[in-house]
Amino acid sequence: MAVIAAFVMNAGLNFVLGLLIAKLLGPADFGRFALATAGTLVITTILFEWLRLSATRFYSVRVRLDEPWIRHGLDRAYAILAVLLFAAAAVAAGLGLGDGPDGHAAILSGAMLAALGIGVFDYHAALARARFDGKLYLGLVAVKNVIAFAMMAAAAWYLRQPAWVLAAAGVSQLLAVLILRHPLRDPASAVEHHRRRETWSLFLRYGLPLIAANAVYQLLPFLNRGTIAAQAGFAEAGYFALAADVTARSLTMLGTALDLLLFQLAVRAEEQHGRAAAERQVAANAATVYALLLPCAVGFWAVLPALEALVVPEAYRGPFALYSLLLIPGLFCLAMMFYAINPVFQIRRRTLPVIAAAAAGLAVNGLGLLVLPPLLGGAGVALAQTLALASAFAWLAVRALTGRDRLALPWNEILAASAACGAMVAALAPLRHLDPALALGVAVPLGAGLYAGLVWLFDIAGLRSQVEGRFRPAHPAAADPVAAE
Repeated sequence: MAVIAAFVMNAGLNFVLGLLIAKLLGPADFGRFALATAGTLVITTILFEWLRLSATRFYSVRVRLDEPWIRHGLDRAYAILAVLLFAAAAVAAGLGLGDGPDGHAAILSGAMLAALGIGVFDYHAALARARFDGKLYLGLVAVKNVIAFAMMAAAAWYLRQPAWVLAAAGVSQLLAVLILRHPLRDPASAVEHHRRRETWSLFLRYGLPLIAANAVYQLLPFLNRGTIAAQAGFAEAGYFALAADVTARSLTMLGTALDLLLFQLAVRAEEQHGRAAAERQVAANAATVYALLLPCAVGFWAVLPALEALVVPEAYRGPFALYSLLLIPGLFCLAMMFYAINPVFQIRRRTLPVIAAAAAGLAVNGLGLLVLPPLLGGAGVALAQTLALASAFAWLAVRALTGRDRLALPWNEILAASAACGAMVAALAPLRHLDPALALGVAVPLGAGLYAGLVWLFDIAGLRSQVEGRFRPAHPAAADPVAAE
């Protein structure tokens, strides 16, 4: 339950924080902030993602005690990269003193500090989940969210410069790790220096293909926001960025929370029962992810008009709904690719197909940027991104689900979840044209209740069995990917 609580807290506070910063900075400065944030994610992915992915793959409760050199190697690599990135941020800040906090150098420095904080925080969160220590993970997320909300909102309110908000984002995440540093530590053990080269080589072979792909997916919004800024100005980029951020959080926050837990279940299954058991767990995980993310996409579509009218800052209304509507399918494909399809190749340690899928998506995005914006304006950029992500997902899904080593998905569960979401669409579509407050007040409980009722009645993706197993400890479910900690 701790991972669910952490998800609810993280999603809620980030949603509110994003809207608050957008309102305080205004469209133009929020456009600069969003463009820098996209760059921050690229930096984080390139520098730190290979290590975070290695932590989720190679670190566990058993490894923590029996193979301490894994944690030593991770810690040392993070420390070296963190020092280098901090030094680069300091140089950028020094070079930008003459231009002030709204200069390019200051924003670059803030982006680097944000990347440093995100990288360090995500690593320690991954360690907590790899131990199945739900309370520690929940505490880490809670402390981070409270500090980040206070510092970033204060920076946006009092300083009103993107560079300061970015710096606050990075410092807040570092403070969360610093506060909980003692429970995050492993038992003291001798450092085996001769193993460092071996472990780093293992991490690089495993992680580099994945970070190359992830860097491409982080590069797409950076390129697309930059394209809109160049063609229509930073204000239009701000409109696009807010829609993209809110839509992405609505679809990926739950996926991220599930992935932190579900992939560790697959790793544990491989440790205890072998590769075949791990792939069966991955297939079950994919059905769970689909059954939980698809209703999120449908629900977001249903409440989008009401959400725009009630909570989106007035300056962003109109473009927000248009961009969000165009981005929903692509961001859903991205979430399914990250949390349902990628784990197949991670368990098999064959991650090159992930790069090929990302390259295909980048090519489609580039072609879309050449053809669509002249015809459709900013909407063409959003459509290009959606087509790119859908193409990458389709390419990777074909690789995973066909051929001699294809993954055997529980298609009956996937079809059942699709049918349940179809019932949601039929029930919620008429509500989109009601008064916003009434629509939101009716659509959320109706949609959630209808889908939950169908899931419970037909035990879609085994979710009812998992919940029952959680509350009947004498008869635990065989696999409890949602509730296990």
